[in-house]
Amino acid sequence: MIEVNNLTKNYGSKTVVNDLSFTVNKGEVLGFLGPNGAGKSTTMRMVTGFISPSKGDATICGVSVVDNPKKAKSFIGYLPESAPLYDDMTVIDFLKFCAAMRDLRGAAAKEAIDYSIETCFLENVARQSIHTLSKGYRHRTCLAQALLHDPDVLILDEPTDGLDPNQKHEVRRLIARLGKTKAILFSTHILEEVEAACTRAVIIDQGVIVADGTPTGLKKQSGTDSLHDLFRNLTTKETE
Repeated sequence: MIEVNNLTKNYGSKTVVNDLSFTVNKGEVLGFLGPNGAGKSTTMRMVTGFISPSKGDATICGVSVVDNPKKAKSFIGYLPESAPLYDDMTVIDFLKFCAAMRDLRGAAAKEAIDYSIETCFLENVARQSIHTLSKGYRHRTCLAQALLHDPDVLILDEPTDGLDPNQKHEVRRLIARLGKTKAILFSTHILEEVEAACTRAVIIDQGVIVADGTPTGLKKQSGTDSLHDLFRNLTTKETE
């Protein structure tokens, strides 16, 4: 459902993403791992059509993001890094606005909003102004908008960033559950999330894939049965 082919992004003489290729199928949750600056967010922005690649393409449900971005985006639910919100809106008004942007109207919009609120555990704050919400609830509101149109593909950039341990546990369980019927790509630098939510993981470093496999397979590659050791061995240290 997600097919990435030779994606490359250059900023001047600097190559941030270098000839990446991978796929994510229905029923698969792919954790996209790498140290800060490895190219994770840039890759996800290209896959969603938010920025254009210097070379290569991504297809979503068979539709090219480069050639037909509007149709490709219709299949995607996207939670960007530091997703924006309208603080003066209530949660439910924000979701109504997002539903309208997705061309959902009437009963279909109400059903979608109710589903997103329930799925993201927002019932208790649905009529609160967004500016009054904790960071955890704000993050869940951003996730709810990504689910409104029941997309085939979810692309989530650091979906547990800033959440407390209980909230992280809830979101990881939600991702694992949604991944049974969707194709999910989510970036993280928290290795515990791989075993908690992923069926597969890719590690990138300096814009290049350095490992790809199941959580169990990657642990075996480490030689110590440790994802942390594999990650440290394969990625560039910031101190170097």
